[in-house]
Amino acid sequence: MKKGLLISFLVVFGTIVNAQHKGLLKEIKKHQKAVHLLDDWMRDPYITIGPDNKYYLTATQQKNETGDEGMPAWRSNDLASWEFLGFPYRISEASNAQQFRQRLDKRNAERVGQEPQPLRMWAPELYFLDGRWVFIHTSNTGLGNFVVTKGKGLNSGFTDWGTGFGRHHDPSIFTDDDGSHYLVAKCTEIIKIKADLSGFDGEPTRLDPENRKMGHEGAFIIKFKGKYVLFGTGWSTDKMRHGTYNLYYATADKIEGPYGPRKFAGRFLGHGTLFKDKKGRWWCTAFYNANEPALDPGDARTKDLSQTAYTINKQGLTLVPMEIKMKDGEILVYPKDEDYRYPGKEEVQQF
Repeated sequence: MKKGLLISFLVVFGTIVNAQHKGLLKEIKKHQKAVHLLDDWMRDPYITIGPDNKYYLTATQQKNETGDEGMPAWRSNDLASWEFLGFPYRISEASNAQQFRQRLDKRNAERVGQEPQPLRMWAPELYFLDGRWVFIHTSNTGLGNFVVTKGKGLNSGFTDWGTGFGRHHDPSIFTDDDGSHYLVAKCTEIIKIKADLSGFDGEPTRLDPENRKMGHEGAFIIKFKGKYVLFGTGWSTDKMRHGTYNLYYATADKIEGPYGPRKFAGRFLGHGTLFKDKKGRWWCTAFYNANEPALDPGDARTKDLSQTAYTINKQGLTLVPMEIKMKDGEILVYPKDEDYRYPGKEEVQQF
């Protein structure tokens, strides 16, 4: 390509990218409708604000350039554009990497006649706690890890719990007002973490809504107006990969419960996590998890979605604006975008 044509191409491309960025910023500012931001293959996206007042993102990824066992990380100033930072942690670097490999070999040996699976990190999350980054995750072996950086940087080296962490499906961390940290996992179970982040402090406590199980994965806790809000993920039909992958919640006055009935937090928001942006507004991450191509939202309102797994989310990262408020002493959580707000006809629990 000649120099003049190349310059013209770059100018046009830059103009298009700038216009797209401005369009996303406009939708984010409105905080009314879902915004699709990234097209990368991802599941379980998690976003937090770091010590530099920038947004940090991680997620489950497969078929990336360094294999499936790394924790990817992105950074953004405004949620609209993201810079890929690489993989600050990989299972192969963990102190118990051999344990993961042994369990994977055993599982593959049991998969007679099936293609062996690579080692895959699942549901990573990252937190900046007490001056250091913490990475947590599970994997397709059932094992996970709790990783603490040695400094304030994502790539400042780390120590980890190794075999001391064990099996905690879809782990998350909740920090209470007094600074106490809890691991939330297994949809749902909590266990206190030692103040120096070196291990568990005590035994696990089981948490469930008063009327049924919360779901099967993607559990986390937030605190709002002095109440604990417990979230979990399940399929709308109570049958795996049938219906829609949804988010539910229950509330309590104490972290150990008792929790009230399971309520509906959002359709197509399964294993999304809530976070506050720099303006204090709530968002929920969302992603593609279905057996069929993403539906048009209008079709999703009328179509029978009970036969297999459906979603309206495109592949990649979507952010859905949320509202959380107190009314008559009760916590209400719901999406502002009506495409996510209401249960479908296939929903087995009546709300």
